[in-house]
Amino acid sequence: MVPVCFLLVLLNEITEMKNSQFVLILITVGLFLLVNCKEDSPTIEDHPTPYELVIPEGFPEMTVPDDNPMTVEGISLGRMLFYDPILSGDSTQSCATCHAQAFAFSDNGNQFSEGIDGEVGDRNSTAIINPGWLPSLFWDGRASSVEDQAFGPVPNPIEMHEEWTEATDKLNAHADYPDLFLKAFETDDIDSVLVVKAIAQFERTLISSNSKFDRYLARTEELTESEQNGLDLFFSEVGDCFHCHGTILFTDNLFHNNGLDRTFTDLGLGGVTDDSNDDGKFKAPTLRNIAFTAPYMHDGRFNTLEEVIDFYSEGLQSSPTIDPLLTGVLHGGRNLSNLEKEDLISFLLTLSDSTFIANPDFSNPF
Repeated sequence: MVPVCFLLVLLNEITEMKNSQFVLILITVGLFLLVNCKEDSPTIEDHPTPYELVIPEGFPEMTVPDDNPMTVEGISLGRMLFYDPILSGDSTQSCATCHAQAFAFSDNGNQFSEGIDGEVGDRNSTAIINPGWLPSLFWDGRASSVEDQAFGPVPNPIEMHEEWTEATDKLNAHADYPDLFLKAFETDDIDSVLVVKAIAQFERTLISSNSKFDRYLARTEELTESEQNGLDLFFSEVGDCFHCHGTILFTDNLFHNNGLDRTFTDLGLGGVTDDSNDDGKFKAPTLRNIAFTAPYMHDGRFNTLEEVIDFYSEGLQSSPTIDPLLTGVLHGGRNLSNLEKEDLISFLLTLSDSTFIANPDFSNPF
């Protein structure tokens, strides 16, 4: 603020001066006021705040795209967009509609997801668990990054059914989003690229690493006898689960024909690569939080873990592209005993992370 006494002194001097001096004084006062106004005006906004992602013990480093570094503001914005139905054609569905936190970001026990027009898809919605380590996404691997995956559901006619131009027009006209994008990306000109970048930043924080099995690895909790037997079976040639699910992420991130069908109505990876050698192959999903993500398989055909284990034990179907790791196909599968099945399920339940499905940082911000 300009001191009042200073202005009074100037006014007194002005009355005793000639016109030229009067003009000079006015210019001086104007400059003085201009400088003081600049000092009192809001400062330029700070750059987005870098976010330091904590990688759990034993997990590999996460590769984050150079053109989408993680920031506090970007993650916060992405969380809002993930839960906001504004991106759908009739503003009734959001990403979270088909990826609910209570179900480890899978679709609330539904075999197929229903879009805004009442249409359903033909694949089970995958759970969003540790997506930052996935080199490809969707059951058929057609998306090469979390950002690439996030582009799909909005314009999909059987999902959110909204043109990106319409969705971004709604965001640009919103009372809050332009300012939030300005803070996150230093521009309030919202487009689809920035939307998916924000959502991807939030999704990369969806890390699950606090299951009973993780605490067992950290030697802070013991497994029961049944759980230990199941672990041994899981990593043995008898159970042979580890070839596709043996990493700390409990997926090898590869594609397999796991013997579900003799012939294929859904080509899976083959439909993307147009290579018949890939027909019937689907991405091995993570088994983390498997207790929360029923139903199972790409088409949600199995409702329980018991059905899944029975399938691998006695129900494998031979086909030209079946994974060679699945030995014993001519005999139906692994032929596990009832006790082995129980032990295997006991171990799989140790992969449940209750803190993940209850983490307030992942919840609906509205």
